[in-house]
Amino acid sequence: MRDYGRFDAFLSSLSADVYAEPVYEPHRSITREVIARLHGEGLIRAGMRALDVGCGQGVALAEFRRLGIDAVGVALGADVEVCRGNGFDVRDMDQNFMSFSDNAFDLLWCRHVLEHSVVPLFTLSEYHRVVRPSGLVYVEVPAPDTACHHECNPNHYSVLPRSAWRSLFVRAGFAIERSQSIDVQVPAGPDSYWSFCLRRSA
Repeated sequence: MRDYGRFDAFLSSLSADVYAEPVYEPHRSITREVIARLHGEGLIRAGMRALDVGCGQGVALAEFRRLGIDAVGVALGADVEVCRGNGFDVRDMDQNFMSFSDNAFDLLWCRHVLEHSVVPLFTLSEYHRVVRPSGLVYVEVPAPDTACHHECNPNHYSVLPRSAWRSLFVRAGFAIERSQSIDVQVPAGPDSYWSFCLRRSA
């Protein structure tokens, strides 16, 4: 029998790496712009059930609420109480072990969260489980080797090449509908994020 307790202990040892995500630019603007674009294209709409994985302090949740989307957030640490204080339904839950039922959501929003996973293929399998067949998944991750050196962030465990992400998405059962680079200028210099719109295969 394999000793999964060792892996569980390892994950528990990383809990000290969790930090709060206050709202700041350019993340607020990018979140609003992406949601507005997807809404304008009819890809997200009122009445959908959405899951915001790693919801931070609720920027996307506020946009979803404004659009009439029934959204639930998942976070760890202080952000949970901040969101609840603002009236959002947010659960204190690890993205790898979510207690939602299978096929529970039409939309899964995951912006700058997946890089925090030490086992991204496993994490993606959990995303696949909770999203309904043909459901939409939006993933955005930081690119490596930019001025910000996201790969050196002590809470970033999976800052991978774009080709590696694409392979993992397909292996986890998602079709890649589109991808793009989001290039921004921050105090440290030029930075890039990679965004992907995915569909869950049946």
